[in-house]
Amino acid sequence: MLRLPDVEGVPRFVRVAPRDAPTPALPPLPAEAWRFFEVKSGIPMIGAAAAEQFVPQMINLEIVGGVNFQKGCYPGQEVVARSQYRGTLKRRMFLFDTGDASATAGQEVFHSLDPDQPAGMVVDAAALPGGPSLVLVEVKLAALEEGSLHLGKADGPRLKQTALPYDVPLMAG
Repeated sequence: MLRLPDVEGVPRFVRVAPRDAPTPALPPLPAEAWRFFEVKSGIPMIGAAAAEQFVPQMINLEIVGGVNFQKGCYPGQEVVARSQYRGTLKRRMFLFDTGDASATAGQEVFHSLDPDQPAGMVVDAAALPGGPSLVLVEVKLAALEEGSLHLGKADGPRLKQTALPYDVPLMAG
């Protein structure tokens, strides 16, 4: 049994065991709630729609232990290391509430003051049935300073920034 961090006071575990092993007596968590809490935890699940779109630091993987700069070589290492050690990162991932609008990974996000080009992309999204919808969005840091962010188009549903459970440095390194 692997203990994951609580999200909103809800304990989470991952069970790794043979199929015929007895199941411990833990409260069940519906799949929709699990996905919602995964997004709320700020640890993105990268699917086909967002694959190969981001440097690890853009989606906060170095903050949550998802990348280790002390390990060996890998494809793309130069770009990742340059972002980490030269402080040139201009994009980060943040959590947003979409209200009642649904969102999907890979969907573009636009800024009210620059409506002609995307300011970011939805990395991961989840909603509770009849409840809130959350998105992890990789976005230009400059787009957080003024104006507003919108889903799909500049006059699309407005995104409301919500706190992540960890601090996000605004510069790499």
